[in-house]
Amino acid sequence: MKPTHTLSFGLALGSLLVGVASFAGEHGRPAPPRPAPPPFQAHARGVHPRGRVVPQHPVRVLAPKAVFHGSTGWAHWEHPEFVRPVYYWEWAGVHNVTCIAEDSYGDQYPVSEPAAPGFGLANMTDVEDDALDRCYNESGNDGTCFLATCTHI
Repeated sequence: MKPTHTLSFGLALGSLLVGVASFAGEHGRPAPPRPAPPPFQAHARGVHPRGRVVPQHPVRVLAPKAVFHGSTGWAHWEHPEFVRPVYYWEWAGVHNVTCIAEDSYGDQYPVSEPAAPGFGLANMTDVEDDALDRCYNESGNDGTCFLATCTHI
C-alpha cells in the first residue's frame, strides 16, 4: 500500500473512531434499560371509547431541528418520568428518527436524528428526551410538554 493510501486510511479510521466516541459520550444521561416489546396486538375495531381528541385551535408544527447524537443546545429538562412508547420497528432498516413533543397549546416541537449503524431501542430514550427538552425550552418552560409521537425512515 502506498504511503498516501495508508495515511488516508488512517485518517478515515481515526475520524470514524472519534465519531463513535462522541456519539457514546454525548448521550450521557443514564437511561434505564428498556424491555423488548410484548407481542403486537391490534386495538379493538372502531372509534376510541372516549372519542377523537380535537384541539380548540389550529395546531402549530414548528420546523424540525436536526440533532446530531445529542448535540442540541437545549438544557436538559428534568421532566417527570412517564411510560415510554413501545416500538415495533425493524431496527436494521432505520436510517433517521423523528420525535415530536407537544406543549399545552398544542404546538409541536419535532427533532430528527440520523440513526447510525447499531441504533436501536436503547437509543430512543435520548431522542425522545431531546424532543421534550426542545419543547420545554422553546415554549417558555411549559411543564406540561409531553411526547406526542416518534417515527422513522
